[in-house]
Amino acid sequence: MKTAVPCGVVCSHSIGARLSKKLAVFTVLVLGFVSVVSWWSVHRLIYERNGEDVQRRAVLFTKILELEAKNGGQAAVIERLKRSSAMRQEMQESSRLEIYAGDGRLLHADPMPPAMAQSDHVRTFVFRTSVPNLPGGEIEARFSVDYTRDAQMGERWIWILVTVTLVAAAAVAAGGYWHVRRALAPLRELATQTRSISPQQLDKRLSLADPAEELLPWIEQFNALMERLDRSYAQLEAFNADVAHELRTPLANLIGETEVALSRERSNEVLRDTLASNLEEMQRLSAMVNDMLFLAHADRGAVARRGAPVSLAALARQVVEFHEAPLEDAGLALRIEGDATVPVDEPLFKRALSNLLGNATRFAEPGSTVVVRISEALARTPDQVEVVVQNQGRAIPPQQLPRLFDRFFRGDDARHCPEAQHHGLGLAIVAAIARMHAGRTLAECDAGLTRVGFTLATR
Repeated sequence: MKTAVPCGVVCSHSIGARLSKKLAVFTVLVLGFVSVVSWWSVHRLIYERNGEDVQRRAVLFTKILELEAKNGGQAAVIERLKRSSAMRQEMQESSRLEIYAGDGRLLHADPMPPAMAQSDHVRTFVFRTSVPNLPGGEIEARFSVDYTRDAQMGERWIWILVTVTLVAAAAVAAGGYWHVRRALAPLRELATQTRSISPQQLDKRLSLADPAEELLPWIEQFNALMERLDRSYAQLEAFNADVAHELRTPLANLIGETEVALSRERSNEVLRDTLASNLEEMQRLSAMVNDMLFLAHADRGAVARRGAPVSLAALARQVVEFHEAPLEDAGLALRIEGDATVPVDEPLFKRALSNLLGNATRFAEPGSTVVVRISEALARTPDQVEVVVQNQGRAIPPQQLPRLFDRFFRGDDARHCPEAQHHGLGLAIVAAIARMHAGRTLAECDAGLTRVGFTLATR
């Protein structure tokens, strides 16, 4: 027993049932139109044929009356009419003849057949002919014919056509429903395959032995979606593992230092040092959480709030001022090349460039020059500006270049970096800021020069 499904949002329906109903209605309309046209054509054909038949009989009859009038006068005409009346009665014709002379006198009238008196399908034909030998010089004949049998045959044809139309509509509806159900079998197979996909089986894909051409785009798009979902799920699992790994160290430090501090009496100086060390770890945790929240916000499709067009070189100089001390400590020089005036979100642009400069400062060779290059001419896509930070140092393996902007990814050099506050989200934030400005990231390494940067849409 089927239970009622509340139509809160969308009510489902059967494609097979709906299509079969439409085919049935279409069949009724088409066959009904054809039947009406056929019946009307046959009706007109019979009507015209009956008229022509009466005309032929009238012509023949008038010739006979002319001949009788010429040979025997009025008496011969009346005698001839009586004989023809008896002949019609013997043949059981549903007809009646009335003859009037030119002066209006009734010369002859056939007996009224009982069936004709009660019929609603009597048709009377009137014709006149010149008979000089009779009074008045002409006669008027009224020939009445009962077409009840033709009408009954027409009614039977109507019922036959209606029956054929309804039977054909029912057959088309049943056949259409069967064919649609059979044609939709691949969809049911796809639904079964889809239900078997679970988070533990994201590697499954839809496939059909003999897919219909109309289903191929859906299958391809769904499989492409599953590919993206599988990759995203794998990235999410890796991200969760990386987060757990990154959070474990500072949490372990906090717990360990706190346990040591509580294990015995400590002086105020020692406790102050412990609290200061714990504060550094908590600040690191806070920075990591804030970066993760920013990345989550960017992943939800956040867009940069662009202000008025501003010189990117001027913003770069502001960022360089903040990095003067680390650059000086690393023995590095810095040069800014090029400029472009673009509407950007200034805090986000500064944050992305600061992350790139911090990355270059850590890995550039002492005594080399870090170059910040801003150029529209170097942009590889129209309406884009490239911002690239170039440093000279150890080459990055080619297989690592595509992963530089992944979260928590750090190359071998980064793993051995003595500074512990870098948790592998800097370049991921650069990639997020580039997406928020409708841009993309880029990373190249050639002849000891590493170029890492991003593009910005100019509008």
